[in-house]
Amino acid sequence: YKLSVSPEMDIMEYCRKEWRGNTPAAKRMRKGYEAVAQKFASIRRIRGDNYCAFRATLFQALSQATQLPRWLQSEDFTMLPENLLSKYDWIKQWQLRQKPGQKMGEISDEIKEYLILLRKKWKNISEIKGPLEKQEACDKLFKNEEEEYSLYEALKFLMLNTAIELYNADKSGRRVPVFSWLLFARDTSPNPCQLMHNHLNHIGHSGGLEQVEMFLLAYALQYTIQVYRLYKYSTDEFVTLYPNDPEEDWPLVTLITEDDRHYNIPVRMCQETML
Repeated sequence: YKLSVSPEMDIMEYCRKEWRGNTPAAKRMRKGYEAVAQKFASIRRIRGDNYCAFRATLFQALSQATQLPRWLQSEDFTMLPENLLSKYDWIKQWQLRQKPGQKMGEISDEIKEYLILLRKKWKNISEIKGPLEKQEACDKLFKNEEEEYSLYEALKFLMLNTAIELYNADKSGRRVPVFSWLLFARDTSPNPCQLMHNHLNHIGHSGGLEQVEMFLLAYALQYTIQVYRLYKYSTDEFVTLYPNDPEEDWPLVTLITEDDRHYNIPVRMCQETML
């Protein structure tokens, strides 16, 4: 059994273990890790399946949550699947994660359950006051495979909902963020239906999140995702923000990647950084 989020390890120790050689790539990675180590003391490895961007982002968001986000509080949050399915018949082809021996119920009921679980877990964890207890609750949640993967299904559906909102806003002449044009400029996702078929349905199965989909995840959660992209060390893309013009009241989570495919998380902010 693979841990979803490994215990923390000293960041430079981890770097020395992973990047021993003297190739230009190894040197750049070491420099990148040194820069991250100015801000964070430790790293936690994230299990490497195609959900790692979700796992890293959600783990960070929950482990520092102190309240339920506004969008999770709204009355009609759990009615989302029903409302969307009543307008867009093609959502019936949403690819639910199959569980062995499970009879599939109504797709909207399934997704509704995932959304209810997301709200419940977020509420419970955000109400825990002690940092240690909060961390334990997060570790426990990410050891429960059944619940963990249900939460990723909820996140995927929220990304679809956000994509539909952005697409409709653009079509009716309202201002949308630049990434939204890029998202729908791809041959494989000219509209939300194709985005679902060619991208969202595959996340976790045959692929992870592409760069432009990191923006979509950030918008769906209303979180700013800050990523140390180690292979971009010494360029202006070393620290990338999704979105790059975040709303001021969006909370911030921080991830680390060596290649834009797999994400780990830095933990324990250094004291000087916090002051």
